[in-house]
Amino acid sequence: MANDVERKAMVTGFFGEYGGQFIPEPLKARLDELDEAFRDAMADTAFQEEYLTLLRDYVGRPSALTECRNVSEDLGGGRLFLKREDLNHGGAHKINNCIGQILLARRMGAKRIIAETGAGMHGTASAMAAALFGMECTVYMGALDMERQRPNVERMRAMGTRVVAVTEGQQTLREAVDRALSVYVEEPDTFYLLGSAVGPHPYPSIVREFQSVIGREAREQFLKREGRLPDYAVACVGGGSNAIGLFSAFLDDAEVRLVGVEPAGRGTDRLGDHAATLAFGTPKVFQGFRSYVLTDAAGEAAPVYSISAGLDYPGVGPEHAWLKDVGRARYERVTDEEALAAFRTLCRREGILPALESSHALAWALRLLPSLDKGETILVNLSGRGDKDFHSIPEAYRS
Repeated sequence: MANDVERKAMVTGFFGEYGGQFIPEPLKARLDELDEAFRDAMADTAFQEEYLTLLRDYVGRPSALTECRNVSEDLGGGRLFLKREDLNHGGAHKINNCIGQILLARRMGAKRIIAETGAGMHGTASAMAAALFGMECTVYMGALDMERQRPNVERMRAMGTRVVAVTEGQQTLREAVDRALSVYVEEPDTFYLLGSAVGPHPYPSIVREFQSVIGREAREQFLKREGRLPDYAVACVGGGSNAIGLFSAFLDDAEVRLVGVEPAGRGTDRLGDHAATLAFGTPKVFQGFRSYVLTDAAGEAAPVYSISAGLDYPGVGPEHAWLKDVGRARYERVTDEEALAAFRTLCRREGILPALESSHALAWALRLLPSLDKGETILVNLSGRGDKDFHSIPEAYRS
C-alpha cells in the first residue's frame, strides 16, 4: 500500500490529503517544468548511473552500519545500530539530495542555485554541489541560526557561496524558506535546491527519492549482517528528509516499527517552547503545501523552538503527516535535556559525535533500549555529525 501511495504522489502531488501545490500561478508553471524534468530523469538510465557514481566517488557511499556495543551493554535489553550518515562528505545526509538536485538543475540548464538552511548542513551540501558543478550559489539562513551554526556559515563561504542573513520573524528556518521561495518566484533564472521533504509538489517526492538511498543501503546492510530486518527504524523529524529517507525502504515491512522523533524543546506546555508538529499541530496549508502545522490562537504558524537549529520548523513533510494518520509510523518527542544527554553518551561510550538533530532520535532509542529483549534491535539514522553544534551545547555536556 505504501509504495502505491508514493507512486501516486509522484503524479498527483498528494499523500492522502497532504501535499499538493498551493502556490501562485507563475510559480506553478515553473514547478510543473521541474516535475517533468524530474520524472524524465528518473526514467533515464544515464542520469541514474551518474547520480550513483557521484554518491560513491564524491559522497563516499555506502555509509557504514555501526553497532553500538558499549551502549547496548551499559543499558541492557536490546541492541543499538546506527546508519552513519555523519560519515558522508559534508558530515550529513543532506549531500544525497543536493547531488541529485544539482544534476536536475544542470539538466534544466540552470546556472544559479538558491537554497535555504537551518542547521547549515543543507547549505553546506548545496555549496559543495554548486562548487563541484561550477554554479553560482546563494543560501538564505536565519540570522539566529547563523550565530548558532557559525562553522557551517564559514564552510559555505569558503566554497564561494553567498550566505544571506534573514532577519524577519524568529530568524530561523521558517523565515529562510519564506525568503528562498520569494526569490524563486521573483528570479526565473534560479533553481531552488530545497533541502527537506516539504514544500509544494514535486519537492517532497524529489527529496524522498534522493534520500531513499539511506533506507535501501540500511536494509541491505542489516539483512546481510543479521539475516533479518531491524525491529525499529528511528530518525529525528523536523521537516523530515532523513526520516523519510530511512523509512522509505521499510514501509511495506510490517515487522519494522517506524518511529519519528520530534523536538519537545523546553517542554510542550506552551507554544514557543517546542517544535513537536505532528503531536500538537493541525492540518493546514503552509508554504505551498498541506500538512500538519503548529498554529497560534489566530490560526497562523506559531513560533517554535529547539536547541537544534535543524528541527525548529512549524510544519512537517506531507508524507509524514500521511504516515501518522494511517498509523504506519508513530511520532514521539524528546526534550533538549534528553537530546544533550544522548549526545554525551554517544561521545563518551562510542567515540561518535552526533549532531543535535540526530541526538533526538538517539535519545528515544536509549529510552526504549533497556525494555527490549536481548535479540531485539533498534536502527537509528545518525543523520549528521555534531562538530557544528558546540556553540549550542552547554559546558556540562562537553566536559
